[in-house]
Amino acid sequence: MRGRKFPGVRMACLERASPALKGILLKRYRDSNFMEIDHHLYEFGSVEYHIQSSASDTHYIYLSVSTPLLSQGVMRPYGISQYTKQMVKGIRPDIVEIVEPAKEGYQLTLRLDFSGIPIGKDSVKVIADIAAVQAVILSSQLKEMLMNVNPQDTSQGMYKPLKLEYHPREPFFIIRQPQKIIAVFPIRFKDKTDVTIATAFFQELMDVGSSEKWRKAPPCCWSPIPPPELRGETFEDLSTNGGFVSFEISSRHVEGKRLDKTVWSLLNFYAYVKYHVKSTRSFIQRRMRKRLEGLVEVLGKRRNTEEKEKDEEEEKEGNHKVPGCMNMRKLIKISKPKVLQRRYDDLSTKIKRIRWRIKIHGFGRFRRRWLKMPKFSSSMGYIRLE
Repeated sequence: MRGRKFPGVRMACLERASPALKGILLKRYRDSNFMEIDHHLYEFGSVEYHIQSSASDTHYIYLSVSTPLLSQGVMRPYGISQYTKQMVKGIRPDIVEIVEPAKEGYQLTLRLDFSGIPIGKDSVKVIADIAAVQAVILSSQLKEMLMNVNPQDTSQGMYKPLKLEYHPREPFFIIRQPQKIIAVFPIRFKDKTDVTIATAFFQELMDVGSSEKWRKAPPCCWSPIPPPELRGETFEDLSTNGGFVSFEISSRHVEGKRLDKTVWSLLNFYAYVKYHVKSTRSFIQRRMRKRLEGLVEVLGKRRNTEEKEKDEEEEKEGNHKVPGCMNMRKLIKISKPKVLQRRYDDLSTKIKRIRWRIKIHGFGRFRRRWLKMPKFSSSMGYIRLE
């Protein structure tokens, strides 16, 4: 099974664990025939996995991960930081081991000890945690950036915006302030319909977020113009057609286990918005198609009803006639065009009679003698037009 490539799902996945990677590891764990494997797995966001295992060493699987770095400024230029590696080790310290140096072309290589995975239902949870290694790397990068913001790099009491870009042409900004953190997302769409759907969604998100039920959630704000925190940024980053969405994150949103959830929500906000827009468009198209089918069905039933009523009337008329009248009806139907033609000919004859000249006996001889038109001669020649 060497050299096989399995492309991942080409859509934004909101789950932490990679479904494709989880499936491969589960299949390898449950397979009683320990065969040599060599898989290449590609997923959305330029993420690549390389899974290897040899027949001589069946208990160990080597997993190499290549993922775009969230920011090159904070991370080391030749790999992942020590903080991120510690977070990866914390997934399952008894199973996950980091191999140094990493395989060429990858930021991280792990050696997985499948003999340490418990038997039973817990095995699925352990493998799901391992399959979420890319989410751990990405989340730890954002956590480290927030912790390593330079306190002296401030402007009028506020930290300068930190531009982060994970997917191409989808940057977002993090502004750290003394009492809160502001995350700003410029929204761009190619289709005007998507802009309309997204704008309605953001307005609804603001209304719901301001209600009493969701008062503990980070406040959301949408504006068609850039917020004041982004003053001084480039025109390219501030040119949007969907406006700007901002979230205010306070200290209670990053306490304990809430930190991971908050960071993961920020990293997947673009994916969630795209998912919502596509789902809404599909729902609208499905409703329109269903409505159109309903109208066509109503028109079809109406037409069938009219035809049925017409047939019943003709049948009733036919029952009141003596035998042989049906043939006469057919003859009348067939000769109807001839009747119309005869009427048209009569009308034409009457019109022609009206336009005929009134004849007076002897008037022709009088006209030829006394009402002759004089003849004119001209030096110019004329050609009679036919």
